[in-house]
Formats: sequence, structure tokens, C-alpha cells
Amino acid sequence: MNNGQQIEFGEIIRKRRRSLKITQSLLADISGVARHTITDIESGKGNPTIEVVRRLLSPLGLTLVIEVAEPTFNRNEVRS
Repeated sequence: MNNGQQIEFGEIIRKRRRSLKITQSLLADISGVARHTITDIESGKGNPTIEVVRRLLSPLGLTLVIEVAEPTFNRNEVRS
């Protein structure tokens, strides 16, 4: 999240790639992720695995942070 707004993963990848002046083809070569997969992810159509995310983030100098939080509801409130 950024300033209360969710930023899509593909948008983050595209902005960072462009700021580094890296083409999708070059990112594909460096990361080992197919160019068409990068295109799908950047356009919001892709659903990458954690492994694909890791392979894309590394050459862009980005890291993945996963936050696990306690539930915001009381367990007694959950109905079966």
C-alpha cells in the first residue's frame, strides 16, 4: 500500500523497469521469465507465482516483504 492506495504488482514492476531503462526483453533475458509473462503481469493480466515474483524483483533491485497479521475478528464470531 502507498498513501492508503493499493498499487498493483505489475505497475510496480513496469515503473521500476522503466526507471532503470530496461526493456521487457532484457528483463526476460536477465530474469529467465518469458517476455509475454512480463507483459501479462505488467498489464494486470498475470498471476505470478512467488518464484516468478522473486525472479523479477531481484534484477530490479526490489525485495518482497510478506506480512502476516493476526485476524481482526474474534474466533467465537466465526460461524461454520
